[in-house]
Amino acid sequence: MPTTEAQVERVRELVASIPRGRVATYGDIAAAAGLSTPRTVGWIMRTDAADLPWHRVLRADGRPAAHLAERQLERLAGEGTPILDGRVDLAVARWRF
Repeated sequence: MPTTEAQVERVRELVASIPRGRVATYGDIAAAAGLSTPRTVGWIMRTDAADLPWHRVLRADGRPAAHLAERQLERLAGEGTPILDGRVDLAVARWRF
């Protein structure tokens, strides 16, 4: 089933709502948007997130995407997000929708 414009906009709204110093996982956003898989969130983020705080969206284990890791962790650290050994402390920094 193709992703609808409403689903894309809902994901964009959710990502935009994550405050500085906090993060959400792809799965958190998928659940809040009513999507069946976090992969849809990843696809939306790859194609339509340049104007969003993309760096606040992480994998389920608190790690950034490998190809963005240095840049993403640098941005998160600049916002005061707790990071240990290349992973965000989700118990502290996870944003709940």
